[in-house]
Amino acid sequence: MVARNHLLAAPPYVVEQTLKSFGENLRTARIRRRLTIEEVARKIGTGTRAISDAERGKPSTSIAVYVALLWAFGLMNAFKTLADPGLDSEGQILALSRERKRVRVGRKGLDNDF
Repeated sequence: MVARNHLLAAPPYVVEQTLKSFGENLRTARIRRRLTIEEVARKIGTGTRAISDAERGKPSTSIAVYVALLWAFGLMNAFKTLADPGLDSEGQILALSRERKRVRVGRKGLDNDF
């Protein structure tokens, strides 16, 4: 069977490793809270297979499952800062480099309509 989405079939190595690490962290969080896969699945409204797939870091697992697991474990604060534009120093530098250096007056000139 040919995968329809190449990212799911063969994600970049760093993506694959990050998902596996994230899944292991979620599993550790569940075990420390002494919750079974079945209990967590019931709490977030999904099946046990989705929890198992997330804990293995499977790329095809819905982001909703990953986020719901963070919610179930009380770890949402860490997720809220992901891709925060205020923390994206590279993006801020790029945005500043594209800003206009001077302001041009239109052909009509300025008006006093405030």
